[in-house]
Amino acid sequence: MSASRMPDSPMEGTARKRAIIRAAQRLFARHGYARTTIRMISREAQVAFGLVAHHFGNKENVFLAAGAALIDEVLAFIRARSPEVATGAKALECFVGLYFTFTQEHRDIFPTLIRCSPFSDDNPGLDRQRIGRKFQELIAEIESLVRRGQADGSLMVDADPHAMALFVYAAMVGAVRTVFLAGFADATFFDAARSFILRAAGAREDI
Repeated sequence: MSASRMPDSPMEGTARKRAIIRAAQRLFARHGYARTTIRMISREAQVAFGLVAHHFGNKENVFLAAGAALIDEVLAFIRARSPEVATGAKALECFVGLYFTFTQEHRDIFPTLIRCSPFSDDNPGLDRQRIGRKFQELIAEIESLVRRGQADGSLMVDADPHAMALFVYAAMVGAVRTVFLAGFADATFFDAARSFILRAAGAREDI
């Protein structure tokens, strides 16, 4: 009789879970929610079908976990690359630019974040409030930059900082959806979108 398989160590279990998340991000980006199956994810991740169910339970949980993990990755990417700048306006400019850079460097997975965004009307039956709470981390980061800019005078808007943060993020999402879903591929588009966002936020040209 062959020896029974030893259970995964915590490190192996974490690695397998990460592999499932990354596989799900690629497949949801490529095929969308409806056309992606748990079996496809298990094959892409090279793990047993039951392991996906063990970690996540069902496809909706995998989808939302894949989106949440992408938000963590976006924020880590931006924070690691953000330079020290003198003003809130410059910090906001860097944030928006780095967000767009991340989307371009991760074209194979980023559409998953578009599909599960609270701004998306895809799959209306999904628990948007659940993923919306995770998206608030991105919006809170933007709001902190808006508040900084208003405090140091580099952003000259009287708008509520939270409302302005929502506008900035919605404009970023709209720009990315235009590129990824509408196929608008002009290389200058993201630069123009960033300039528009900064002007709308009241960035002073002399700062």
